[in-house]
Amino acid sequence: MRKTHLLFLLPALTFLSCSEDATNEELKLEVALIKGTEEISANVEAAYPQMRGNISEVYFAGQKIAVEEINGDFIYEGDILFSPDMLSVNPVKLVYEQGEVPDNQKSVGRTSARWPDNTVYYSIDSNLPDKTRVTDAIKHWTANTSVKFVERTTQSNYVYFTPGTGCSSYIGMIGGKQNINLATNCTTGSTIHEIGHATGLWHEQSRVDRDSHIKIQWDNIQTGLEHNFKTYEDMGFDGEEFTSHLDFMSIMMYPPNAFSKNGEPTITKADGSSYSVQRTSLSSGDMEGINTMYPSSTTTVEYKNGEYYTIFGLTVLRFYDSWYYNGPYGWKKVILKNDVWYYA
Repeated sequence: MRKTHLLFLLPALTFLSCSEDATNEELKLEVALIKGTEEISANVEAAYPQMRGNISEVYFAGQKIAVEEINGDFIYEGDILFSPDMLSVNPVKLVYEQGEVPDNQKSVGRTSARWPDNTVYYSIDSNLPDKTRVTDAIKHWTANTSVKFVERTTQSNYVYFTPGTGCSSYIGMIGGKQNINLATNCTTGSTIHEIGHATGLWHEQSRVDRDSHIKIQWDNIQTGLEHNFKTYEDMGFDGEEFTSHLDFMSIMMYPPNAFSKNGEPTITKADGSSYSVQRTSLSSGDMEGINTMYPSSTTTVEYKNGEYYTIFGLTVLRFYDSWYYNGPYGWKKVILKNDVWYYA
């Protein structure tokens, strides 16, 4: 579980479905191993299963990332969505000199991304089939974490569960209405996975220390999709972790055949052996992570030294109770004033 925080936070988590969902996921994987590439790649939560788009490098929160553009959506690691106003082709000025007036450029990623008061407001599209997968997923979140889910009335920031081509979600609270897209084959477990993204969670296999626990089999990955297997350190998001080791039981963990081109594993354990994933419930590590990110109302939020946070569009390091940014001039101390970052 990543300890890098996206207020936007950058960790990964897990959820529920029911025992039936877990069985279905296991069966899908077994069928995939028999049928080959198409079924295997579909075993991963993906915004557009079996569809491919143009890959480009863009800037998000001051860091360069690789995204895939499909039908006007920008996709990261298969199922994470970015809207155009969260990204920029060129670096965007995110830190200003003291006394400098911020310009009116688009505010790439300028949101705290964490849901205030631990409360996620939501609405369900009346056309969404099998609404119980949403309500069951929400019940599991509510029972096992400090995050609350409240049906929307007039709130402007909310999650909208709606039919989609695949399973996908934005990361954290992006402001306004934000979709969690669910195709008919997205299970309760997949819904929990996507809610995880909506609260600010990323994928488990991309944690910084992953190479101590797993091995990426690059030769088996579909051509052009290798960027989905970079670590967050590779993408510029460094940091510690919520747990001491990679959590194979996290619901945010890629399956071993994710994006395989030949039916062979794309991810194995470090010793070359295989592993199983689950889409049933939050692991203990997931619960620990989400409750650290969203402490109970009686707990004061505390920034921890040595950890990374992305706050108002900028990834910063907490160090000796101050903030530091690794930008074009190297590491510089920065301060936050009125939701704008300045060099100290």
